[in-house]
Amino acid sequence: MATRTNLDLDTLRTLVVAHDLGGLAQAADRLGRTPSAISLQMKRLQDDLGTVLFRKRGRGLVLTEAGEVALTYARRILAMHDELLDTIQGGSLAGNIRIGCPQDFASFLPSVLSQFATLYPRMQVELLIEGNAALAEAIEKSRIDLAVVIGQEHRSAAQTVGQLDLVWIASSTFVPPQGQPLPLAVLGPQCAFRKCAIQHLEAIGMPYRIAASSPSLDGLQAALLGGLGITARTSLNLSEGLMFAASLYGLPLLGSLPVSLHRNAHLIGDAADRMATLLVEALKFLLAPRSKSEIPRKRHNGLAVVAAAGIAMHKPRSRVR
Repeated sequence: MATRTNLDLDTLRTLVVAHDLGGLAQAADRLGRTPSAISLQMKRLQDDLGTVLFRKRGRGLVLTEAGEVALTYARRILAMHDELLDTIQGGSLAGNIRIGCPQDFASFLPSVLSQFATLYPRMQVELLIEGNAALAEAIEKSRIDLAVVIGQEHRSAAQTVGQLDLVWIASSTFVPPQGQPLPLAVLGPQCAFRKCAIQHLEAIGMPYRIAASSPSLDGLQAALLGGLGITARTSLNLSEGLMFAASLYGLPLLGSLPVSLHRNAHLIGDAADRMATLLVEALKFLLAPRSKSEIPRKRHNGLAVVAAAGIAMHKPRSRVR
């Protein structure tokens, strides 16, 4: 029986790191090796697999079709390898890890925490549910270790994971007042959703007023259900009785906001890496494109509804601030 080739796990990990960072030079810098050592690893991997994994594109290299296959398997092999180590070694690892999350994503934490607790039963987890700007600041001041953040992608600790589509949300019984400014229900002044809504309304010259303000999502949804106004946010975790659409009542499209994972620069260790991985995987699943069946619970006739409600639509005008 012929002897089979055993692939080197460290070489597979280098392949993944090089791909994720965008090149062999970047991988060398991250892994603390010379570019020639990284190139030698990739050459050895091609020899072991008996195929070409890279091809030139401009001054750089990109994966061939075989390279893409190898990358997919490398991720799976490394995931199983790391999970085995976590399971065997994690049971004796003690310590604490501090994570933060905005209210919008709090519902996805139980599954993440359950998986983490299975791997690291002696680790203590501290949770902070806070606004996005406050979470990013807490990371920079080392008050927490990891944070899921909406917006704030310009921060040095941010790793963008995906995009969160924004929608307009209101009670199913809400009707915009005729000939009056659009009533908004919002969170505090630093809220990225609040800023986005106001920016888009001002861009089309639509008058508005802050009809209700709350420091919490529960308070905001209570205001919406009470018919006090309309808001801009994600469609995640909405209460029964609320409807949403990208252009509810013909209001302007809001686009999306980036969702990122922020990590304390001083955070190291297998448990921290595993928590970061679990958070990223859960976020990617949550942010995956939605099916058409999840589009608005109540449909409206676009601009016709706006006209019937008496909301003025104007061309954009400049404003002095």
